[in-house]
Amino acid sequence: MSAPKPALSAVANPVVTASAGAKALSGALTVPGDKSISHRALIMGALAVGETTVSGLLLGEDVLRTGACMQALGAEIKPDGELYRVWGRGIGGLTEPADVLDMGNSGTGARLIAGLLAAYPFTSIMTGDASLRRRPMERVITPLSKIGARFASRAGGRLPMAITGAPIAMPLDYASPVASAQVKSAVLLAGLHAPGATTVTEPAATRDHTERMYRHFGVDVESTRLANGANKVRIVGQPELTGRKIVVPADPSSAAFVVVAALIVPGSKVTIRNVGLNPLRTGLFDTLREMGADIVYANQREEAGEPVADLQVTASKLKGVLVPAQRAPSMIDEYPILSVAAAFADGETRMEGLAELRVKESDRLALMANGLSACGVNARAEGDTLIVRGGAAPKGHATIAVHLDHRIGMSFLVLGMASEKPIAIDDASAIATSFPGFVSLMNGLGAKIADVAASEMPAVA
Repeated sequence: MSAPKPALSAVANPVVTASAGAKALSGALTVPGDKSISHRALIMGALAVGETTVSGLLLGEDVLRTGACMQALGAEIKPDGELYRVWGRGIGGLTEPADVLDMGNSGTGARLIAGLLAAYPFTSIMTGDASLRRRPMERVITPLSKIGARFASRAGGRLPMAITGAPIAMPLDYASPVASAQVKSAVLLAGLHAPGATTVTEPAATRDHTERMYRHFGVDVESTRLANGANKVRIVGQPELTGRKIVVPADPSSAAFVVVAALIVPGSKVTIRNVGLNPLRTGLFDTLREMGADIVYANQREEAGEPVADLQVTASKLKGVLVPAQRAPSMIDEYPILSVAAAFADGETRMEGLAELRVKESDRLALMANGLSACGVNARAEGDTLIVRGGAAPKGHATIAVHLDHRIGMSFLVLGMASEKPIAIDDASAIATSFPGFVSLMNGLGAKIADVAASEMPAVA
């Protein structure tokens, strides 16, 4: 696996990309592999003894960064047709990297690998692109320091960051103040190297791909839902891991853009194959169904411990709903595209409990509220709540600054498919981090997305 190009912020001349009104979308497609599972597949393969094979791996830049890091730590990763083969070093077998670990735009990769490195008694230096260097790492630094690791970072726990792992990793019983799968997984990766039991209690259940992947590799994992709604995960460290076969399902967070596009473009009917339907990832689909969306789960099955189905989506008349705060952990990455669906829904959609969106690749809460307003949608942010009043097709005719955020970029390109006039984004380069081929796949269904001269669109909103 070759390392990706330099950080996205190094793009000298970003290209303006516009989306114009589409005719009915139709066809069947497979979106790229699940990003969360792809990260974990490469990490677990590197920690197992022997060969792990991975099919369906997402080849976006975020995952490629994780693969390059695991190679820098001593694992061997090679493509073989549609497979990737990983030869691991075993628990405790990773080696000190010879150079700085560059995570590009990947917050998931940075936090997971920080958890891994916290258990190794050598020093590593981690950095990322301009967007990632603004994102806080304090939330993983705090628990990982408790196992004996030491960190030196910029103010607020921001990258670049030096990590000196614990001489002997200590098991931890950690109560996380935030419902974050990245924090939980960072602690569980460190705990995998510690003797005895490591426990993480989170205020609400978050996506459990790490736990499922651990079970697939034979780790002793217990998950318990507590009376107060909290979720407790316990693992037993220092297991003997052996290589496994992993089939990565299509990413529901990527499928979300196709689903919403098919719902809002009149006359559309689209099938998305092999989509992961982990119950802790389906908050968007549940919400869209509450709004009146025609989404059918066909051919339901299980692959490598993860539920999978084909999604059959038909254009639908939507209505506004209240999206409660407790649903946020199951759809935290999908709020930008949900707000696009809300722009076409009759009445008001109120999305609560979105403080986490302030510290994603960008301040997604502010960017979506401001961007939607620039496109003629009645939208506003109040505290950690996003409120959108929809109905008529948005006017469009705007160019949106996406601040290197792939989900913001794709959301506004989808909005442009059903707006009165085209909508453009100032830089589409970040889309490759999670959804390589997004434009060509959408155009294959009937979208009209193309690069344009900046002079052809309004100034950046």
